Amino acid sequence: MFRTKSVEQSILDTEEPEHALKKSLSAVDLTVFGVGVIIGTGIFVLTGKVAKETAGPATALAFVAAGVVCALAALCYAEFASTVPVAGSAYTFAYTSLGELVAWIIGWDLVLEFALGTAVVAVGWSGYVRSLMENVDWTMPDALSGPDVAEGFGFDLLAFALVLVLTVVLVVGMKLSARVTSVVVAIKVGVVLMVIIAGLFFIKAENYEPFIPPAEQQPAGSGWDAPLVQLIFGYEPTNFGIMGIFTAASIVFFAFLGFDVVATAAEETKLPQRDMPRGILGSLIICTVLYVAVSIVVTGMQHYSELSVSAPLADAFKATGHPFYAGLISFGAAVGLTTVCMILLLGQTRVFFAMSRDGLLPRFFSRTHPRFRTPYRPTILLGVLIAVIAGFTSIEELATLVNIGTLFAFVIVALGVLGLRRTRPDLPRAFRTPWVPVLPIVSVAASVWLMLNLPVETWVRFGAWMTLGVIIYFVYGRSHSRMAGLGR
Repeated sequence: MFRTKSVEQSILDTEEPEHALKKSLSAVDLTVFGVGVIIGTGIFVLTGKVAKETAGPATALAFVAAGVVCALAALCYAEFASTVPVAGSAYTFAYTSLGELVAWIIGWDLVLEFALGTAVVAVGWSGYVRSLMENVDWTMPDALSGPDVAEGFGFDLLAFALVLVLTVVLVVGMKLSARVTSVVVAIKVGVVLMVIIAGLFFIKAENYEPFIPPAEQQPAGSGWDAPLVQLIFGYEPTNFGIMGIFTAASIVFFAFLGFDVVATAAEETKLPQRDMPRGILGSLIICTVLYVAVSIVVTGMQHYSELSVSAPLADAFKATGHPFYAGLISFGAAVGLTTVCMILLLGQTRVFFAMSRDGLLPRFFSRTHPRFRTPYRPTILLGVLIAVIAGFTSIEELATLVNIGTLFAFVIVALGVLGLRRTRPDLPRAFRTPWVPVLPIVSVAASVWLMLNLPVETWVRFGAWMTLGVIIYFVYGRSHSRMAGLGR
C-alpha cells in the first residue's frame, strides 16, 4: 500500500511508444490553458453574490486571500511538475513521494473533481447560450433545456452536445486544443478587460462606503447544512467585517479552481522543467489581478447591496444604462466557459490515463492513438459519461465537491513536497519551493481551514466517494499494479 514509484521509473514509463503522449506545448500554451480554465463562472457570477451577501466592496480582498492560498499550493505544484514531468498531476506526485494507496486516493478524488466540474460548467454554459438565444427570439423546448427548466422529463441538449464536441477536439490532439483555447481565451480576456476599462468611467466613490461593512452574524447552520468548523469548534462565520473577508474567500475559492489542471499536461510539454512553473504561476498571477480589478470596478459601479447575484457584471452595466456592454459580457461568458469545460475534461483524462498506465485501472485505457498520440480511449469513455451526466442531471448541489476535492489535492501535494525532499534530496529540481518546510505546512493549514468551512453534507458525500475508491483499490488496483509485478 505504501510502495512508491521512483521518479526515474515514472519518466521511463513515458518513453514506451504505445503509452507515450506527444510533446507539443510551450510555456505560453500552458499559461493560456491556466487562464482559460480559471476565468469562468467565478468571475462572471460569484463577484456579485459574495459582494452582496458576505464582503461588500472588500470582495477584492477576499479574492486576494483566496489567491494567496492557491499561490502557496502553486509553488508546491511547480516544484513537482518540473521534477516529475509526467501526466497525472497530484496523483503522480503522490505516487513518487507518499505511496501507492495515497496516490490512488488522490487520483480517485481528481476523477470526481474534474468530472463534476466539467458537467457543472457545461450546464452553466448551456444556460448562457439559451439566454443569448432568447435575446434574438430563439427558444428551445423545455424538454431539451435541462431538468431545471422542464417540469417533467428534462434533457439538456446543449450541455450534452458541448461535451461531445470537446471530446472530439481532445482526441484529435493537444496542439489543436491549445489553438482553440488560445482563440477563446483571447475573447474571454478581452471581455474582462472591457469590463474593467469601460467600468472605470461609471465608478462612483460613494459606492465604496463602507469598504468593509460592519460584521453581521450569519444565520446559524444546523445539521447537514452547517459548516464543519461550526460543529467542531463552535465557530460561527460572519458576513461582512474582517472575518467576513475570510468567509468570502472560502466561497470565491471556486473561482480559482483549475490552475492545477496545468500540471496534468506536464508530459505533453516540450520543456517541462522550465515551462511548467511559468505556466502554473503565470496563469494564477494574471487571473488574480483580473479578479481583483473586476471586483473593484463592479462594486464601484453599483452599491454592493444592489448587485445582481445571477449576472452581476452584465446587470451592473444595465443599471448604468449601457445594455450593449451587458450583451457583450453575456457573449464572453458563454464563449469563455467553453474552454473551462475542455480543460477540465483534459485534466480528468490525463489522470485516468496515468492511473491505467500504472495498472491501478485497466491497462486498456493507457494506449495512445497511433496517429494523434492522445489517450483517446479514456477521453471517449469519460467524455460520453460526462455528457450524459450534464444532459440528465441537475448537479448544482454537488458543486461543493469540486471545492473539497481540489483542496484535498492541495494538501497531498504540499505534504508530497516535504516527503520527496526528505527521501530524494539528490533529485535535480529545476524549480524549488521556497521556505521549506514552512511554506508547505502553511499551505496545508490554509487548505484545511477552507475545507472545514464547507458543509457537513459535502464531507459526507466526499467520504462516501473516497470509501468506494478504497474498496476498488483493494479489489482490483492493489493486485494489478505494475509495482506489484502484475498486469504488465
